[in-house]
Amino acid sequence: MIRQAAFIAGNRMLKGALHCHTTRSDGKGEPGDVIRLHKEHGYDFMALTDHRRYNYENFAPETDMLIVPGMEMDGNMPDGWVHCFHEVCIGPGREDGNGFAQDQRFESVKVKDQFEFQPTLDYLHANGNMTIYCHPEWSGTPAREFEKLQGNFAMEIWNSGCVMEDDLDQNAAWWDEILYYGPRLWGVATDDGHAMNQHCNGWVMVNAKRELNAILAALKNGAFYSSTGPEIYDFRIENGEAVVECSPASLITFHELRTPLGSARGAGLTSGKAKVRPCMKYIRATVVDAQGHRAWTNPIFLDR
Repeated sequence: MIRQAAFIAGNRMLKGALHCHTTRSDGKGEPGDVIRLHKEHGYDFMALTDHRRYNYENFAPETDMLIVPGMEMDGNMPDGWVHCFHEVCIGPGREDGNGFAQDQRFESVKVKDQFEFQPTLDYLHANGNMTIYCHPEWSGTPAREFEKLQGNFAMEIWNSGCVMEDDLDQNAAWWDEILYYGPRLWGVATDDGHAMNQHCNGWVMVNAKRELNAILAALKNGAFYSSTGPEIYDFRIENGEAVVECSPASLITFHELRTPLGSARGAGLTSGKAKVRPCMKYIRATVVDAQGHRAWTNPIFLDR
């Protein structure tokens, strides 16, 4: 049996927000109000990722919210209205090797392609930060335009702000192509919240102790799933079948780029299965509830 890392027993699942904005950049909510809103919605940790302005601080200390250090960095290409690379970076505390300071500001970079943007990623990584590739549809970047970027641990497969404003980045655009041909990127659901109603719509559920370094390690190792509503309780391969167990759903689908795997439909589904074939590189699952809310497992890789 192979069990995806999120569902190996040992820790309570922690709810986290990895991409949100405040009035420290172009968000509408004060930092303390944004933190308090997430606390009211049951979040255990969050990162305030304002544009090119680094943050470690909890602006609502009474909430005891665990703040993940971070910011959002960008590189813009000159040939289109929106054609860019955006990266959320998150990292440890200063005492554990984070090279950035509170309120340190950064300049946006101008690049012609992913290869010119790579040094910016290298700089973030050299300062102890992990990076997430953001909203590929909104950025105008199909897979071929970012698949050569080195060092990202994840990409956004849901972005609430892009969904609500532009009907983009709502169901893992190009993720399967990246998984099959490119680097092994985990998938994260985020809000990228600017307006207050954009917060608390997409999140990650992480199998980790409630400690910063434990959360970062679990994210790096793919020990999480992403959701806009449904809960996923297990995802494993057993006796030649992929099995997902979840809260009541109306649709369960299994995915691999080159292999039609079918789906299960019906009211109140709590599990689904799909045959694993020898030619497959990986398998992942999507769960959709009766209200249309989605959850995504991270893949189990089979070509190892």
